[in-house]
Amino acid sequence: MSFFNLFSKKEKKEALDAGLEKTKTGFWNKVARAVAGKSKVDEEVLDNLEDVLITSDVGVGTTLEIIKRLEERVARDKYVSIAELRSILKDEVISLMTNVKTEAEWQEAQPADGSPRVIMVVGVNGVGKTTTIGKLAHLMKAQGQKVVLGAADTFRAAAIEQLDIWGERIGCPVIKQKMGADPAGVAFDAVQSAKASGADVVIIDTAGRLHNKVGLMNELAKMKRVVGKVVEGAPHEVLLVLDGSTGQNAFEQARQFAEATEITALAVTKLDGTAKGGVVIGISHELKVPVKYIGIGEKVTDLQLFDSTAFVSAIFDEKI
Repeated sequence: MSFFNLFSKKEKKEALDAGLEKTKTGFWNKVARAVAGKSKVDEEVLDNLEDVLITSDVGVGTTLEIIKRLEERVARDKYVSIAELRSILKDEVISLMTNVKTEAEWQEAQPADGSPRVIMVVGVNGVGKTTTIGKLAHLMKAQGQKVVLGAADTFRAAAIEQLDIWGERIGCPVIKQKMGADPAGVAFDAVQSAKASGADVVIIDTAGRLHNKVGLMNELAKMKRVVGKVVEGAPHEVLLVLDGSTGQNAFEQARQFAEATEITALAVTKLDGTAKGGVVIGISHELKVPVKYIGIGEKVTDLQLFDSTAFVSAIFDEKI
């Protein structure tokens, strides 16, 4: 059983609807103004809708593709009413989000030799990286897995302390050293400790810096090498955490981290406090790295495995 099945579909839907309320309200208020006085979709409506999508942080590339598809639909059907626009728009957005995995596809097996799965978590400071780690660890523990945390963000004492607090709160050991210690050394110790104690998963927090991509690249490469010496094939996942409330800045962060290291999955956080949730649509469509998790609130249930259909439905379940 996946740890995300610890919560009912109803609980997850209610949490998703609540977490995306600001995005949904902001988007449909803009759409209402864009189609005011219109009975059918025409060139003016499409121009206005293009502005709505861009200002909703969907992204220019994704917006142009959506508008192109709508134009083709209007040309084919000759008449598309405003009443039909919501369902058509919803279907087109869902069809764009092809770089999405199902829950079954995300279920990756433990290493054959019984070693722990190693997850490295990256992202700039303030995106919710440590909180995401804590929530993941809590959910994994609730499933019955033994989890070890590694405090390899040694450049900030606050990062070590925050992970320590999470470890105490959820009952997970935290492997740490003093501020300024070699991050790769901490990562090595964490994976070695996890392996020795028979842990199922080790989650490693890393420094949130982007000002020197060469330095970051070298640091992350070194961490990968040392954990690979303890567990063959590690790290099994490199998760990039992005702050959804920053809108297009999240795009740029994703691109820069992708240049610095190989990212296998994305987590987009803080969607509950912003009207910029549309950024997830653009990220999912344009980036080669799939969105795995979304953070839509403070509760543990508010960290969800990304479901593109459920996500789009939560935003588009609104009449014009």
